[in-house]
Amino acid sequence: MAKMLAGGIEITALHNHLLRNTPFTMYMHISGHGDAEKLAAALHAGLAESKTPMTTATPPAAPPPIDLDTASLDQILGAKGTNNGGVLGYGIRRAEPVTDAGMTIPAAMGSAIGINFQPTGGGKAAITGDFVLLGSELAPVLKALRDNGIEVTAIHNHMVDEQPRLFFVHFWANDDAKKLAQGLRAALDHINVAKS
Repeated sequence: MAKMLAGGIEITALHNHLLRNTPFTMYMHISGHGDAEKLAAALHAGLAESKTPMTTATPPAAPPPIDLDTASLDQILGAKGTNNGGVLGYGIRRAEPVTDAGMTIPAAMGSAIGINFQPTGGGKAAITGDFVLLGSELAPVLKALRDNGIEVTAIHNHMVDEQPRLFFVHFWANDDAKKLAQGLRAALDHINVAKS
Protein backbone atom coordinates (compact mmCIF):
# COMPACT_ATOMS: atom_id res chain seq x y z
CA MET A 1 0.00 0.00 0.00
CA ALA A 2 2.80 2.43 0.90
CA LYS A 3 4.53 1.92 -2.46
CA MET A 4 1.31 2.52 -4.37
CA LEU A 5 0.43 5.61 -2.37
CA ALA A 6 3.95 6.99 -2.92
CA GLY A 7 3.49 6.38 -6.66
CA GLY A 8 0.25 8.35 -6.87
CA ILE A 9 -2.21 5.45 -6.74
CA GLU A 10 -5.19 5.91 -4.43
CA ILE A 11 -6.35 3.07 -2.19
CA THR A 12 -10.15 2.96 -2.28
CA ALA A 13 -10.84 -0.18 -0.22
CA LEU A 14 -9.11 -2.89 1.83
CA HIS A 15 -11.27 -5.81 2.94
CA ASN A 16 -11.88 -9.55 2.98
CA HIS A 17 -14.06 -11.56 0.57
CA LEU A 18 -14.24 -14.75 2.63
CA LEU A 19 -14.25 -15.45 6.37
CA ARG A 20 -12.37 -18.74 6.86
CA ASN A 21 -9.96 -18.89 3.91
CA THR A 22 -6.45 -20.28 4.33
CA PRO A 23 -4.15 -18.58 3.82
CA PHE A 24 -6.09 -15.51 4.89
CA THR A 25 -6.08 -12.94 2.10
CA MET A 26 -7.22 -9.35 1.87
CA TYR A 27 -8.39 -7.51 -1.25
CA MET A 28 -7.17 -4.00 -2.02
CA HIS A 29 -8.96 -1.78 -4.53
CA ILE A 30 -7.08 1.03 -6.20
CA SER A 31 -7.64 3.99 -8.47
CA GLY A 32 -5.23 6.07 -10.48
CA HIS A 33 -5.35 8.81 -13.07
CA GLY A 34 -2.44 10.21 -15.03
CA ASP A 35 0.58 8.99 -16.94
CA ALA A 36 0.06 5.29 -17.69
CA GLU A 37 3.76 4.37 -17.42
CA LYS A 38 4.15 6.07 -14.01
CA LEU A 39 1.00 4.38 -12.73
CA ALA A 40 2.20 1.01 -14.05
CA ALA A 41 5.56 1.47 -12.30
CA ALA A 42 3.82 2.32 -9.01
CA LEU A 43 1.52 -0.67 -9.38
CA HIS A 44 4.50 -2.94 -10.13
CA ALA A 45 6.37 -1.65 -7.06
CA GLY A 46 3.35 -2.32 -4.83
CA LEU A 47 2.76 -5.80 -6.23
CA ALA A 48 6.44 -6.67 -5.78
CA GLU A 49 6.13 -5.82 -2.06
CA SER A 50 3.14 -8.16 -1.79
CA LYS A 51 5.10 -11.10 -3.24
CA THR A 52 2.59 -11.33 -6.10
CA PRO A 53 4.09 -13.53 -8.86
CA MET A 54 5.01 -11.37 -11.84
CA THR A 55 5.06 -14.19 -14.39
CA THR A 56 2.26 -15.02 -16.76
CA ALA A 57 0.73 -18.44 -16.16
CA THR A 58 0.26 -20.56 -19.24
CA PRO A 59 -3.48 -21.15 -19.62
CA PRO A 60 -4.67 -24.68 -20.35
CA ALA A 61 -5.57 -25.42 -23.96
CA ALA A 62 -9.25 -25.64 -23.02
CA PRO A 63 -10.97 -25.04 -19.68
CA PRO A 64 -12.11 -28.17 -17.87
CA PRO A 65 -15.81 -28.97 -18.27
CA ILE A 66 -18.19 -27.65 -15.63
CA ASP A 67 -19.92 -30.54 -13.86
CA LEU A 68 -23.19 -28.63 -13.31
CA ASP A 69 -26.45 -28.18 -15.18
CA THR A 70 -25.32 -24.84 -16.62
CA ALA A 71 -28.44 -24.41 -18.80
CA SER A 72 -30.65 -24.57 -15.70
CA LEU A 73 -28.42 -22.14 -13.82
CA ASP A 74 -28.48 -19.74 -16.80
CA GLN A 75 -32.28 -19.94 -16.88
CA ILE A 76 -32.67 -19.36 -13.15
CA LEU A 77 -30.29 -16.39 -13.12
CA GLY A 78 -31.54 -14.93 -16.40
CA ALA A 79 -27.99 -14.61 -17.73
CA LYS A 80 -25.47 -16.66 -19.70
CA GLY A 81 -22.52 -17.94 -17.69
CA THR A 82 -19.04 -18.51 -19.06
CA ASN A 83 -16.47 -21.17 -18.29
CA ASN A 84 -13.57 -19.43 -16.56
CA GLY A 85 -11.10 -22.24 -15.96
CA GLY A 86 -13.73 -24.69 -14.73
CA VAL A 87 -15.69 -22.07 -12.75
CA LEU A 88 -19.04 -20.90 -14.11
CA GLY A 89 -18.96 -17.10 -14.00
CA TYR A 90 -21.67 -14.49 -14.50
CA GLY A 91 -21.30 -10.75 -15.01
CA ILE A 92 -24.67 -9.04 -14.61
CA ARG A 93 -24.81 -5.32 -15.40
CA ARG A 94 -26.79 -2.76 -13.46
CA ALA A 95 -29.43 -0.91 -15.49
CA GLU A 96 -28.17 2.59 -14.74
CA PRO A 97 -24.70 3.80 -15.76
CA VAL A 98 -22.09 4.18 -13.02
CA THR A 99 -19.76 7.15 -13.28
CA ASP A 100 -16.72 8.43 -11.41
CA ALA A 101 -15.37 11.94 -12.06
CA GLY A 102 -17.75 12.18 -15.01
CA MET A 103 -16.38 9.03 -16.67
CA THR A 104 -18.54 5.94 -17.17
CA ILE A 105 -17.24 2.89 -15.28
CA PRO A 106 -17.76 -0.14 -17.55
CA ALA A 107 -18.85 -3.51 -16.20
CA ALA A 108 -15.33 -4.93 -16.64
CA MET A 109 -13.95 -2.22 -14.33
CA GLY A 110 -16.12 -3.26 -11.40
CA SER A 111 -19.64 -1.94 -11.91
CA ALA A 112 -21.20 -5.36 -12.66
CA ILE A 113 -22.51 -8.00 -10.28
CA GLY A 114 -20.15 -10.99 -10.26
CA ILE A 115 -21.43 -14.50 -9.47
CA ASN A 116 -19.28 -17.66 -9.61
CA PHE A 117 -20.14 -21.35 -9.26
CA GLN A 118 -17.31 -23.83 -8.61
CA PRO A 119 -18.51 -27.46 -8.89
CA THR A 120 -17.92 -29.47 -5.70
CA GLY A 121 -19.49 -32.77 -6.83
CA GLY A 122 -22.93 -34.34 -6.88
CA GLY A 123 -24.68 -31.28 -8.33
CA LYS A 124 -23.29 -29.05 -5.59
CA ALA A 125 -21.27 -25.89 -6.01
CA ALA A 126 -19.39 -23.37 -3.95
CA ILE A 127 -20.58 -19.88 -4.82
CA THR A 128 -18.94 -16.53 -4.27
CA GLY A 129 -18.90 -13.11 -5.84
CA ASP A 130 -20.26 -9.68 -5.18
CA PHE A 131 -23.47 -7.74 -5.59
CA VAL A 132 -23.22 -4.08 -6.62
CA LEU A 133 -26.04 -2.29 -4.81
CA LEU A 134 -27.68 1.03 -4.19
CA GLY A 135 -28.32 1.79 -0.52
CA SER A 136 -32.04 1.13 -0.99
CA GLU A 137 -31.26 -2.38 -2.31
CA LEU A 138 -28.93 -3.38 0.52
CA ALA A 139 -31.40 -4.60 3.20
CA PRO A 140 -33.67 -6.63 0.89
CA VAL A 141 -30.68 -8.31 -0.81
CA LEU A 142 -29.09 -9.21 2.53
CA LYS A 143 -32.39 -10.71 3.70
CA ALA A 144 -32.84 -12.70 0.47
CA LEU A 145 -29.32 -14.13 0.71
CA ARG A 146 -29.63 -15.08 4.39
CA ASP A 147 -33.14 -16.51 3.91
CA ASN A 148 -31.66 -18.82 1.25
CA GLY A 149 -28.70 -20.08 3.28
CA ILE A 150 -26.12 -17.84 1.58
CA GLU A 151 -23.59 -16.31 3.95
CA VAL A 152 -22.79 -12.60 3.66
CA THR A 153 -19.01 -12.27 4.06
CA ALA A 154 -18.41 -8.53 3.52
CA ILE A 155 -20.25 -5.24 2.96
CA HIS A 156 -18.14 -2.28 1.86
CA ASN A 157 -17.37 0.21 -0.89
CA HIS A 158 -14.90 -0.25 -3.76
CA MET A 159 -14.87 3.32 -5.04
CA VAL A 160 -14.86 6.77 -3.44
CA ASP A 161 -16.69 9.22 -5.73
CA GLU A 162 -18.94 7.02 -7.85
CA GLN A 163 -22.45 8.02 -8.84
CA PRO A 164 -24.81 6.57 -7.87
CA ARG A 165 -23.24 5.63 -4.50
CA LEU A 166 -22.69 1.86 -4.45
CA PHE A 167 -22.23 -0.84 -1.82
CA PHE A 168 -20.58 -4.18 -2.55
CA VAL A 169 -21.84 -7.33 -0.83
CA HIS A 170 -19.71 -10.48 -0.99
CA PHE A 171 -21.23 -13.89 -0.34
CA TRP A 172 -20.39 -17.57 0.09
CA ALA A 173 -22.18 -20.93 0.24
CA ASN A 174 -21.59 -24.55 -0.74
CA ASP A 175 -24.79 -26.48 -1.45
CA ASP A 176 -27.00 -27.75 -4.28
CA ALA A 177 -26.21 -25.47 -7.25
CA LYS A 178 -29.82 -25.02 -8.37
CA LYS A 179 -30.96 -24.24 -4.82
CA LEU A 180 -28.22 -21.62 -4.51
CA ALA A 181 -29.10 -20.17 -7.92
CA GLN A 182 -32.69 -19.74 -6.70
CA GLY A 183 -31.39 -17.88 -3.66
CA LEU A 184 -29.24 -15.64 -5.84
CA ARG A 185 -32.24 -15.05 -8.12
CA ALA A 186 -34.25 -13.95 -5.08
CA ALA A 187 -31.53 -11.39 -4.33
CA LEU A 188 -31.30 -10.25 -7.97
CA ASP A 189 -35.05 -9.59 -7.96
CA HIS A 190 -34.36 -6.65 -5.59
CA ILE A 191 -31.74 -5.04 -7.88
CA ASN A 192 -32.12 -2.74 -10.87
CA VAL A 193 -30.28 -4.99 -13.33
CA ALA A 194 -30.06 -4.41 -17.08
CA LYS A 195 -32.53 -6.39 -19.16
CA SER A 196 -30.90 -9.06 -21.34
